[in-house]
Amino acid sequence: MNSALVTGASRGIGLGIATRLAERGYSLTISARGAERLETVAEQLREAGAKEVRAVAADLADPEATARVVETHRETFGDMKALILNAGVGTAGSIAEFPARRFDKTLAVNLGAPFALIQASLPLLRAAAQNDPDRGAKIVALSSITGVYAEAGLAAYGATKAALISLVETLNEEESGNGISASALAPAYVDTDMSDWIKDRIPAESMIEVNDVVEIVDALLKLSSRAVVPKIVLSRAGAGLYTA
Repeated sequence: MNSALVTGASRGIGLGIATRLAERGYSLTISARGAERLETVAEQLREAGAKEVRAVAADLADPEATARVVETHRETFGDMKALILNAGVGTAGSIAEFPARRFDKTLAVNLGAPFALIQASLPLLRAAAQNDPDRGAKIVALSSITGVYAEAGLAAYGATKAALISLVETLNEEESGNGISASALAPAYVDTDMSDWIKDRIPAESMIEVNDVVEIVDALLKLSSRAVVPKIVLSRAGAGLYTA
C-alpha cells in the first residue's frame, strides 16, 4: 500500500496533489491549520479513491506540530512512499521595511518546517524505498521562481525558497543512494487563494493552473529510483521568464 504525507493539503496546490494521489489509490496523511476544513477535505479524498486518510490540523511554525504530523503517519502506515512539502506562507515587503517577526514566521514555515518534516520522515521513506527498490521513495517540495531569480519586494520569501532548493539538492547527495530522490518545483504565480493579493495586477487567467503543477508532481512520483530531478522552474506564458 502506497502512502503519502501532504502538507498544506486543504486548498490550492496541496489539495490538487492530494486529490490526484487519492485517485491513484494512495493512503494519505494530510495537514493544514484549519481542522474543520481539513476533515471536509479528508472525506472528499476518500470519495476520490484514497484507501485511508488521516487528517492532522497543525501550525507548522510549531516544531512540536511537525513531529506530531509525522508520528501520526508512522503509527497509521509504517512507511512513506511520498512526502509532499507544500505548506508555506507568502509575504511581500522590501528589505528596508520588513518586520523581523514576520521574517521569523516566514523562515519557520517555509524552511524550518520542511527541514524538520524531512528529518522525521527519512526512516519511513527509507523503509518504503527498501520495500520497492525499483521505484524508491520521493520528496517533492514547493519552492518558487523567486528562489531562483530574485525579485524586488520578495526578499524574505525568495530567500526561504532558495534555501529550500538548496536543501533538496543536498538531500539528493545524501539520500538518493538509499532510493530517496527529491525535487523542488519553482513556479511563478499559480492561480490559488495565496495569489489573490496580486490579481489586480496579474490576472488569474494569466497565472499557471494548479493542474499544471499537479501533472508535474504526478510524473515525478512515477520515475524510477535511478532518476533524480533536483529542480523544475515553471514560468508564466507571456511574462518575463525570470519573474513571478
